[in-house]
Amino acid sequence: MSRQQPGEVVGFTIDNATPSIVRFVSTNPPPIGDYVVVESPEGYVLGLVERVGTKSMTLAFMSTAFDPRLIERLGDELRGDVYFECIARLLGRLEDLKLPRLPPLPGARVYKAPRAVLEKVFGGKEPYYIRLGVLASRPDVQVNVNVNMLVTRHTAILAITGAGKSNTVAVIVDRLVRIGGTVVILDFHGEYLASNLGGGRVNIIEPRLNPRHLSIAELMTLLGIEHRFYNQERVLRKALRRLEQRSVHTKGFLDELAEELEKLGTSRREEVTAINAVINKIESVKDRYSDILDDEAADIVARIRPGYANVVDLSRLDRDAIDVTASHLLRKVLWERKLHKLGVKSRLPYPILIVVEEAHILAPKDEDTLSKYWLARIAREGRKFGVGLMLVSQRPKTLDPDILSQANNLIVLRIVEPSDQRYIQAASESLTDDLVEQLPALNTGEAIVIGPLIRVPALVKIDKYPGPLGGSDIDVVAEWQNHMSQESEAEESTIEDVLSNLM
Repeated sequence: MSRQQPGEVVGFTIDNATPSIVRFVSTNPPPIGDYVVVESPEGYVLGLVERVGTKSMTLAFMSTAFDPRLIERLGDELRGDVYFECIARLLGRLEDLKLPRLPPLPGARVYKAPRAVLEKVFGGKEPYYIRLGVLASRPDVQVNVNVNMLVTRHTAILAITGAGKSNTVAVIVDRLVRIGGTVVILDFHGEYLASNLGGGRVNIIEPRLNPRHLSIAELMTLLGIEHRFYNQERVLRKALRRLEQRSVHTKGFLDELAEELEKLGTSRREEVTAINAVINKIESVKDRYSDILDDEAADIVARIRPGYANVVDLSRLDRDAIDVTASHLLRKVLWERKLHKLGVKSRLPYPILIVVEEAHILAPKDEDTLSKYWLARIAREGRKFGVGLMLVSQRPKTLDPDILSQANNLIVLRIVEPSDQRYIQAASESLTDDLVEQLPALNTGEAIVIGPLIRVPALVKIDKYPGPLGGSDIDVVAEWQNHMSQESEAEESTIEDVLSNLM
């Protein structure tokens, strides 16, 4: 950029600046989250305003033990000599967004960042960029995010309930599908089943699993066989090996498995007890999970449609069934993408983004689950094979820290709990103390966005997804009144029927 002044002067730098942080004073400060351009020995540098505080020249020369009566008498005089002290984080030189090596000098001019500069920084054309929203401080500036970085570097969307997580997911998925992207959503609450994502390109995947395709760990989870039940695990493995040798299958998988267990010859009392226990658990599983276990079910990966929002409906399952279904899908997806990378025929010859709702349930901090193992594998290896993760949670402090730290992109909406704030900050070097302080004050739908998906950190007002979502708040009062109205009409109708019969 030329040395021509970039626009309106809003302040002047003071001492103790560094190549990454600058303080400046102003009588007409930009709001927190806005952008400024600062003069420096290396040219103009873009900065993000992270703190704004008031100062009074009169009070600066007074004792710190302020007398309220004196402050009251000074009144208008104090308001007349107020100025603002601001802190801006320097993001990079305008020409290349690389941090300068020298700090701005005291007295350097600070300008309000021109719209043209911000449009260049936050711009980008489809299909390599999609729109996320607008700058909260500049609604006339559109914010686009890098699709490749969004998928390959993994993303976490974190917020308290009702802050806009589901809306954010819907906006991103809708726009990815519209450019031909393939997304799988692990939907815990049926929020996306009736959605119109991608203009109607929604593929509902019912959680029906072929038990013959389950891993031993997945089968043990459904059966309720913990690893400490080593006798039960041992006889189950023996029966599975015998079942694999069968060339003809005349019954369902679970019935055949029970037969093989009964055929296991043993004189050891503990094994006999274990065999009977496993057979009983098989009978229980047949009743408990009859709606998800199906010997005729196609492989779950084969039901993924390219260029669609593939919604896996987990809303009717218990926690073990959810864990098994998610683990099975994650394992299969990673395997198929590895096959493709090796040049072997694969059912997933295209990259895929997996959205994990309620990520703290599938990957808890202090508990091992099947899904947690595969989420960790994908978090570490997925970038190489074109498998991206989008972790969504309202309880970040209970989410496994190793998996969360692999999410290089953060979209953090309103977070009130200090322990959650500290936990998120510990997982991301880019989330500064000043940005963390803004989290409780964010409005619904506003988010701090940082990471490779965006050129510089931004406070973004996420677009409102126009279609229906199950996660939206219901109008409680309206539904109560509607129900009472229907009840009243039903009572009146009943009275009329009784009177007509009497007459």
